[in-house]
Amino acid sequence: MRLLQHLPAERVETALPDKKPLMTEGEARLEAERCLYCADAPCTQACPTSIDVPGFIKRIASGNVRGSAKVIFEQNILGYSCSRVCPVEVLCEGSCVYEAWQKKPIAIGRLQRYATEQATKDLAEPLYVRKPATKRRVACVGAGPASLAFAAYLAMEGHQATIFEKRPLPGGLNATGVAPYKLHAEDALREVEWVLSLGAELKTGVEIGRDVSGTQLLAEYDAVFLGLGLGEDNKLGIPGEEGPGVVGATAWIEEMKLAKGARPKLGHVVVVGGGNTALDVARECAQLGAEAVMMVYRRGVEDMSGYAHELEGARKEGVIFVDHAQPVAVLRDASGAVHGLRVSKRGVEVDLPAAFVALAIGQSKLRSVAQQFPGVKLDTRGCVVADPSTGATGNPKVFSGGDCVNGGKEVVNAVADGRNAARHLQAVWHG
Repeated sequence: MRLLQHLPAERVETALPDKKPLMTEGEARLEAERCLYCADAPCTQACPTSIDVPGFIKRIASGNVRGSAKVIFEQNILGYSCSRVCPVEVLCEGSCVYEAWQKKPIAIGRLQRYATEQATKDLAEPLYVRKPATKRRVACVGAGPASLAFAAYLAMEGHQATIFEKRPLPGGLNATGVAPYKLHAEDALREVEWVLSLGAELKTGVEIGRDVSGTQLLAEYDAVFLGLGLGEDNKLGIPGEEGPGVVGATAWIEEMKLAKGARPKLGHVVVVGGGNTALDVARECAQLGAEAVMMVYRRGVEDMSGYAHELEGARKEGVIFVDHAQPVAVLRDASGAVHGLRVSKRGVEVDLPAAFVALAIGQSKLRSVAQQFPGVKLDTRGCVVADPSTGATGNPKVFSGGDCVNGGKEVVNAVADGRNAARHLQAVWHG
């Protein structure tokens, strides 16, 4: 399946270059030789998928790139995208022993990208041979990282794994919601093609509840994995919010990444929120040449949930932080165009200039899909209740993982959930 043919060549995201470009062979081997190959490596312990980091780096140093990639994929089949989107600064690289010595940590993320990209760029030379076909069939709802991992590991074991995605393109937030300076949509889709080459099947444009029911999936498949992700962006519920010029953060990122369009002329931009998605939008707008970018947050900057390295990156790119400010109204002129955001800052109302307002205050939960599967329960947040180590839900045939369970974590967490559920199911089937 050639997914890239469905992606417009002229997209806004192409104006944003890769912040951490692919290493050359010489650069990779030189960096790999800096590694101390620690026993009980803290970098491996910090990785949610427990990749043998010293093991894959050592193979790069010896020139065995395919072997390096296999070490990575053994634990993280989406090791390519994770190498680019993971917050390595607070995970593997942040745990590198060099940090304790106040020296530059090993560039683990870039080395992981080098190995996985080089080893999978030619699908005509497969890394794996799929095991003989079995009669087991699994269905995955959603084509994000959790479902892709679940499908890939079971497909490699010879089981039939079918992924159902309601959107035209698969990949989940890797394709639609990751900042372009980390990962472009075409790279996310190439990784999906890599997963499909392992034996998984993809059906796009299929919505559960409209085109096929949960009851049908339970009847036709031996197991179902719910990798639902999250729903639409939340709204503030303030006057002036409805209308052009105000958009949800993930919706804006998706439009920028997938739709055909020229580089926009951005004036004053205000981003509401203090998490990593808010920081992504703010940094993207700054890099696209906005006149000014402000981030509005209801608490202090020190309370923002965004990573410190992302905050620092935003500061360097000129983003202005307006803390202890609660939005009270979007201001529009007689024509309906946005010209400002009114906020209450420590009890005093202030009008901030804005031609565009992005809301990064969380996403809704896709409760209706999960509720089509008897026995599957939701917690008070609306997230699917699933065992963190096996993905098991209240229905013995249904498993789940990723954002619909954890409320919105990293891609690597979703991959771990899908992998763990697949391995648990494989173990159950083999008794």
